[in-house]
Amino acid sequence: MDHTMLTTKVKFIRGFGDKTRLQILDSIKQEEKSVTQLMAEVEASQSSISQHLGCLKECGLIVGRQEGKFMYYSLSSDRIKLLLDMMDEVFMEVQTGVECCDQHFETCEG
Repeated sequence: MDHTMLTTKVKFIRGFGDKTRLQILDSIKQEEKSVTQLMAEVEASQSSISQHLGCLKECGLIVGRQEGKFMYYSLSSDRIKLLLDMMDEVFMEVQTGVECCDQHFETCEG
């Protein structure tokens, strides 16, 4: 894989690497939601939700649909839902190792 493609892939994966963004993705996995609904479910401010939605939209992970004065967000494709479901399945298999992961990052980065 060339350097440019690898850099782009890292940016794609980073979209899933933030707690709030992952909560948003999980929240809209089954049905579209408005910013107000996301604020209640994710327990974050409107500005925080909007910032993360912008990031997810820019990365192509979600789409927005205007209805009256409200914008509703959903996953951009069924493949994103499939990826999220697969991530959940793999996580269940490696959860114990992931819980120890921070120790290894500190060792590797330090």
